[in-house]
Amino acid sequence: MNGVLVIDKPAGLTSHDVVNRVRRIAQERSVGHLGTLDPMATGVLPLVLGKFTRLAQFYLGAGKSYEGEIRFGFATDTYDADGEPVAVVVPAALSRGDEVSVSLDNVREVAARFRGVIQQTPPPFSAKKIAGVPAYKLARKKQEVVLEPVTVEVEEFAIMGLEGDRACFRARVSSGTYMRSIAHDMGRQLGVGAHLSSLRRTAVAEFDIAQAVTLEQFDAAMKEGRAAEVMVHPRCVLPEMPCVTATEENVDRIRHGNPVNLPDMSRARLIKVFAGQMELVCIAARIAGTLFQPKVVFIG
Repeated sequence: MNGVLVIDKPAGLTSHDVVNRVRRIAQERSVGHLGTLDPMATGVLPLVLGKFTRLAQFYLGAGKSYEGEIRFGFATDTYDADGEPVAVVVPAALSRGDEVSVSLDNVREVAARFRGVIQQTPPPFSAKKIAGVPAYKLARKKQEVVLEPVTVEVEEFAIMGLEGDRACFRARVSSGTYMRSIAHDMGRQLGVGAHLSSLRRTAVAEFDIAQAVTLEQFDAAMKEGRAAEVMVHPRCVLPEMPCVTATEENVDRIRHGNPVNLPDMSRARLIKVFAGQMELVCIAARIAGTLFQPKVVFIG
């Protein structure tokens, strides 16, 4: 089965858990995802199936959008609600009895510091590797985790409201950005500690929550023989690339990796080539004029 499927990941499952479930449901061994979601997080998890796993290379730098909640008052060792609390010293001016008090203006002021191109240190409980070992494995053993800051871009980070010690937000960020780190760093700058209490991903590249289906819905669609209804239409994948329909003769040439002339009048460097409306044959690169070389082929 070749295709792109957007799953609405439930809380409590790892991204790999979801991949394994889809493998069983679709009876397809080749399944990958286009960006890990933490177990606590929910929302958009795009999966590529069959020969469409070859599309993953085009999404390595895909931007992501989120909605979520930050809880102030204490940090955690994982920077989210799944971790163990880490004590912080709360300034007297920010506390009322056992409650931590932060103002919406203060939270928005600090949030503004995280917009744009920033240096961010990944969480110790992350898949970032230290000498070939994932950081989370070292963190679980209580070993020291020292990760270097990386450059990320936060295109949007809006605090939508504050209720008690919890602020809800909306964000649009570059690949590799950790919202957990933003929450943790905000708590540190405010002097009260904070962690990510909930996170829902609403988009990855062109895939958004409106296209997402649950694992149960995908299972039902497979059993009822209507899997195509819940998959992303191939012509909607990589929308920045023009779509071209090839003749049977050209499809055969593409199958053997030969260059072909295609009826494309755009100046795009890469195009999507189809046989009919639904079958994505390849991604082809322009050689000159309307002569293209197949680069990623999806047919045998």
